[in-house]
Amino acid sequence: MSASSPLHEDAAGGELKLDAYLPYRLSVASNAVSRLIARAYEDRFGLTIPQWRLICVLAEDGPMTQGGIVARTVMDKVTVSRAAQGLAQRRLVARSDHHADGRSHVLTLTTEGARLHAEISPLALAYEAALIAGLSPEEVALLKRLLVRLQGAADALTGTSPA
Repeated sequence: MSASSPLHEDAAGGELKLDAYLPYRLSVASNAVSRLIARAYEDRFGLTIPQWRLICVLAEDGPMTQGGIVARTVMDKVTVSRAAQGLAQRRLVARSDHHADGRSHVLTLTTEGARLHAEISPLALAYEAALIAGLSPEEVALLKRLLVRLQGAADALTGTSPA
């Protein structure tokens, strides 16, 4: 972007300039990346982004309740529930009763779900590499640190605990 772009303009007198407003820029960037990735996952693997996130969490963290997945991914309960149901129907996750809470279920990645995760993971990393190709390793590290700090600040302002 040029030095005269909206991102480099100071808001005169506290005036809101949408293109320079950080929450808007974050949302637009996130939506663009999500659309790109969603197209690939849906077209090739028949997965939604929430389903892919759920598979990743189970692959990384092991069996977990839907409530645990909600906390880990910051997706809402309905989204996690729908993703879990769709994955269970495809036999990519298995649901079992929670030993301590009869209303809750534990989700576990099945062998087929683990195989799918192993197949998609390199593609996900390739998308990430393509997205950050124009950034130096130092810029990538800084971006990741800043995003974690922004999430922490948002959590503090809303009084929520970090995911």
